[in-house]
Amino acid sequence: MPINTAFKLKYDSITLPENILALKAQAIAARTAILKMTSLAGSGHPGGSLSTIDLLLSLYSVIEHDPRNPSKPDRDKIVISHGHVSPAAYTALSLNGYFELNQMISEFRLAGSIYEGHVEPCVPGIEWASGNLGQGLSAGCGFALANKIKGYDNHVYVLMGDGEQQKGQISEARRFASKFQLNNLTAFVDYNKLQISGTCDSVMPQDIKAEFLADKWQVLEIDGHDLLQILAAIKSSRNNAVPTLILAHTVMGKGISFMENDEKWHGQTLPYKAENGCDLVSALAELNQPDDFLHLQELRAKFTSGKCSLPHTTNPDLPVISGKHINYEQKTDNRSAWGNALVDIAEHNNTGEFLPLAVFDCDLAGSVKTAGFREKYPQNFFQSGIMEHHTVTCAGAFSQAGFQTFFSDFGVFGIDETYNQQRLNDINDTNLKIILTHVGIDVGEDGKTHQCVDYLGQVRNMFNFKCLIPADPNQTDHIIRWLAAKNGNYLVPMGRSKLDIIRTPEGDIFYGDDYVFEYGKADLLRDGDTAALFVMGTLTNKALKIAGLLKQQNINLQVWNVSTPQQINPEVVKQAAATGYIFTYEDHNVHTGLASCLQAELVNLQLAVKFKAFGVQNYPVSGNSDAVYQYCWLDPETVSSEIIDIIKG
Repeated sequence: MPINTAFKLKYDSITLPENILALKAQAIAARTAILKMTSLAGSGHPGGSLSTIDLLLSLYSVIEHDPRNPSKPDRDKIVISHGHVSPAAYTALSLNGYFELNQMISEFRLAGSIYEGHVEPCVPGIEWASGNLGQGLSAGCGFALANKIKGYDNHVYVLMGDGEQQKGQISEARRFASKFQLNNLTAFVDYNKLQISGTCDSVMPQDIKAEFLADKWQVLEIDGHDLLQILAAIKSSRNNAVPTLILAHTVMGKGISFMENDEKWHGQTLPYKAENGCDLVSALAELNQPDDFLHLQELRAKFTSGKCSLPHTTNPDLPVISGKHINYEQKTDNRSAWGNALVDIAEHNNTGEFLPLAVFDCDLAGSVKTAGFREKYPQNFFQSGIMEHHTVTCAGAFSQAGFQTFFSDFGVFGIDETYNQQRLNDINDTNLKIILTHVGIDVGEDGKTHQCVDYLGQVRNMFNFKCLIPADPNQTDHIIRWLAAKNGNYLVPMGRSKLDIIRTPEGDIFYGDDYVFEYGKADLLRDGDTAALFVMGTLTNKALKIAGLLKQQNINLQVWNVSTPQQINPEVVKQAAATGYIFTYEDHNVHTGLASCLQAELVNLQLAVKFKAFGVQNYPVSGNSDAVYQYCWLDPETVSSEIIDIIKG
């Protein structure tokens, strides 16, 4: 969409003296607020906040935004990557009308306040929670890419520190932005040349400018405290054909003489009064600003909060058409069923103008079965190469733009290697669907580095992720279609090998056309009264074989397939416990998987049973998958024999 006339006039007038004078006055007010709020809290990061505040105030003076409607779709976005400069971010927003200044100052870093120590999107105007350095540019890429796909003529700005340029994820994001020609993306580096341990050159030298130029970015080098230079650089970046870096030379602690160019003020706050004069009183005098610290203390003392934690927001589900179930009668792999379902869902939702689905890949499309989607819908398929850390963050930010976003990868890369990025997605309420293949010890010959046996444990560490574990290709198809319209973060893990179709004792397809997936429902595949066996995922067919072997010994085994182990129906647990014996069977870390989920539910229900967990006890070995199961004592014959010993022993 074109920039409106008022916005053009604003850009044309940015060098008028009265605008600069107003910005200079605002900068003094901002520095005053930054020092007061950090001193009041007794913690925070004033040094970097003082060096970056001129960049933020300049941006808010010219970008398209509306304090009365912070979520307007066509707004320009500002991502704060070095989230510890929250004092600067909150102050800039407050001075631009988003919320009342003194309230923000007095509530900074109070338990239960929205004004947390690192930037959080519960604060109006904050786009992305950060603090884990190095992820902001990836999030900015996601936002900018989504804007391009939607045809918005707006811009995304990412503010970063200089120390965080040492993070490898930033180099991944640079390359991605260049590949996808994200000229609607501008990054700032607050280049004060200091970090916690000293100068950036002494800690880890690098040539930031050369690195961005090497990845085909435009680089503008400016004085980060010269408001005219900042505004001119912002204006120039809007017209570039490639993504732009504004390398802003700044001074840590800028504006307070005894704080300037001293790294100790990175995370050290000013006392109200100190004998050496390095205190808030002296700083306020230097800024020629009034001292109302005691009044702010009174406001802070009046703050009340019922809870320290903020509620997790729930967004409405997306209007995605799920399509009709594909019925599989012959042995095949779950990953092929997932790829087929994806293409079918896309065909049902392709209007010819807009497809609300997107897929992010890390050089594994053939193995994770997203190649079919890539061939039919290349404009919605984003190949990132072997850059998992960036891709997870980028896809998470992209998913907030109304796209049902899928990221498919091998288990060890998609959740183990990128746990920190997935955790930040969880905090940011993203809408990412993570489809993992090659999980468990079914991977076989690839060995322990690739045998992802902790995916459920990783998901359980996050508060809002849900794990859906399909047992065969038919259930895979049902699960993918079920979550296609759901909002929120989901992980769907599956093995590599082809699986037999799960059938009823009469030979009918269990997960056929009539099956309806329900979150929290466990499926009774075989009934019995002697004992109960709970299984998930790839081992389900082997669990049925165990039931057959035990039946020859007059042991009638209930077999329950649990596809949502984070939520197990209590009535199912009671029915299983009535047998007196419960067993769990999984190719997952036995300490963090299905067994521990079921044990917790048994404790909650105060049920006492004889319990035995069959699972992975240590890192497995490389070899044929059946041989690896046998090595881990998880082959049906070994498990059956042990169950017999427990029941009859």
